[in-house]
Amino acid sequence: MGKFLAGLIVISALAAGAAVYYLQVYHYYDEVAANGTEDVVMTSVATGVAEPILYEGFKAIDSDSSPIRYRACFTTGLSQAMLTETYEIYESAEPNIAPPWFDCFDADEIGKSIEDGDAVAFLGTENIHYGIDRVVAVLPDGRGYVWQQINHCGEAVFNGKAAPDDCPPVPESYK
Repeated sequence: MGKFLAGLIVISALAAGAAVYYLQVYHYYDEVAANGTEDVVMTSVATGVAEPILYEGFKAIDSDSSPIRYRACFTTGLSQAMLTETYEIYESAEPNIAPPWFDCFDADEIGKSIEDGDAVAFLGTENIHYGIDRVVAVLPDGRGYVWQQINHCGEAVFNGKAAPDDCPPVPESYK
């Protein structure tokens, strides 16, 4: 009887582990349909407003379970030189790992390209959700990537600290 119970525990643990893996890697993600105008936006240096750029080949995923699960890939014919003169650079860009099946987005490769100075990261939309910025990175060949990451306001508030003075007011739901 003891062997049966031990086997049942092992089988239950394996089934639970497989279910958790499936839910985290596949189930919670949905493909995002391109709307053709607002999928790839960057914040203008001149106006401080996020505005759409020209792009094609847009592919994206998102999840309601977390505001930092958004990932997207695209291509643009706009040069890095033009983009850097027109849009705000994002200094602390750190791409988040995407699920393995979303193969156009390789966070390690993107991060290395940013560190090496090949890719340039731009502010897409600041505080797209409170404490979360949308970041856009573009390589010299026009390949681009979009993700959302926690900004300094979110980092403080999500850790239970007061928001820094330069942050927008904290929504009631975060207090």
